[in-house]
Amino acid sequence: MINQLVQQLINQALSVQLIEREDEIYARNQVLSLLQLAEYREIEGSESIAQEIPDLLDQIVDYACKHGIIEDLFDEKEIFSSKIMNCFIARPSSVNQLFYRKYEQNPQVATKYFYDLSKNSNYIQMKRIRQNIEYKAAMEYGDLDITINLSKPEKDPKSIALERAVQKTNYPKCLLCIENEGYAGRIGHPARSNHRMIRVNLLDENWYLQYSPYVYYNEHCIVLSENHTDMKISPSTFARLLSFVEQFPHYFLGSNADIPIVGGSILSHEHYQGGNYQFAMAKAKNDWSFTIAGFPNVQCAVVKWPMSVIRLRSGEISSLVDAGAHILAKWKNYSDETVGILAKSAETPHNTITPIARKNGNLFEMDLVLRNNRTSEEHPLGIFHPHADVHHIKKENIGLIEVMGLAVLPARLKVELDEVANFILGKTTVVADYHLNWAEELKGCYQDVGNVVNVESFVREEVGKKFLRVLEDAGVFKRDEAGTAAFKRFIQALS
Repeated sequence: MINQLVQQLINQALSVQLIEREDEIYARNQVLSLLQLAEYREIEGSESIAQEIPDLLDQIVDYACKHGIIEDLFDEKEIFSSKIMNCFIARPSSVNQLFYRKYEQNPQVATKYFYDLSKNSNYIQMKRIRQNIEYKAAMEYGDLDITINLSKPEKDPKSIALERAVQKTNYPKCLLCIENEGYAGRIGHPARSNHRMIRVNLLDENWYLQYSPYVYYNEHCIVLSENHTDMKISPSTFARLLSFVEQFPHYFLGSNADIPIVGGSILSHEHYQGGNYQFAMAKAKNDWSFTIAGFPNVQCAVVKWPMSVIRLRSGEISSLVDAGAHILAKWKNYSDETVGILAKSAETPHNTITPIARKNGNLFEMDLVLRNNRTSEEHPLGIFHPHADVHHIKKENIGLIEVMGLAVLPARLKVELDEVANFILGKTTVVADYHLNWAEELKGCYQDVGNVVNVESFVREEVGKKFLRVLEDAGVFKRDEAGTAAFKRFIQALS
């Protein structure tokens, strides 16, 4: 059986062009070595059975566990699976050479090659990603993307205990460091034997393009610095983002903010996120336009979006960078106590920006999302952070992906939203305590009690409304009379 599984894996690797026919014996022998098999017997009929690579890997890993080759632990299985797939992937130098040969044809051809490689090698965990619940919620600002994240498997208690006991090491320094390329992994650090990166030049600096192992949208990529340095939003950030989209005009690229609460989950390594996807924010229309003295080549507008977004457009990258730098400098030192905005508390800064760059037709476009991370007694997690009444749906930081209109929601909601739907239909009185008030409110609103599909659509739409509230909470200038007036005061301060 194991011989048959190995041959099926090789057949699939050939069909998705991970290897050539000349590589077959070499790849087989590498896999046999990992499985501690000294010989191989040809199995008739193995070519006629078609299974996807992740399914074959699962079976081969099960064999390794049953035969004592590895321990039946999550991390051990991930490491072994990654090592198997590494037998089918070229070295980084070869991957980069092929990428840039394809880039000469077309940047989209190059990124498609690398995206397919990352999926076919099981670095991007497509089998797990397909478990996610994904849908769109139509709101006044456009179709918000909602994802209930079911793709990251929970570790078993034994793995968690081992992770706590294992001796800590500083290599690689973090999950985004370049030293992760080809790293086998260990207890508590993900397996990366099958991981490859593309070298990208940004402002004569070495940066690296990879894909997220758990993509949230099409070609969800990460562009990371060669150096393990803290996140920092600066004019150089704007220049790098625009340099990237100049090289890859079918991608957007943005950065999380650089301070806690409004920043992303990893602030210790400078990196950006992008991809070949158009979020609702990118499609949003201008609310009103304005000009900034000294920047005649830059079109400026406030975007019709629940968060506070300034959109800059120009055919000249340098003009966009200079205008963005001007806005950043003004914003970092701007206060308006009438709407709760303070630039600093003592020497602690509160204001920063989440920037996103893209190519739109013949023009370069940069969105600057104004952020502030102040806290208060009423809102200890952040004044411009999801407020307590939406924490039952979304409590985590609002980073780049959420800012653009994609909610990444916790796995617990899969079961809990089914309970809320059944509560609305009167099929149960059991619902999580933190959902109870919301569930009772929805039950009162849901007049046309129909079938389960209808109530599911109703609940999904209401989750979309909660996410919209999350974005409104995170907006520094609210979309009311006082907030609009305050936003216009800031715009006037730019001239």
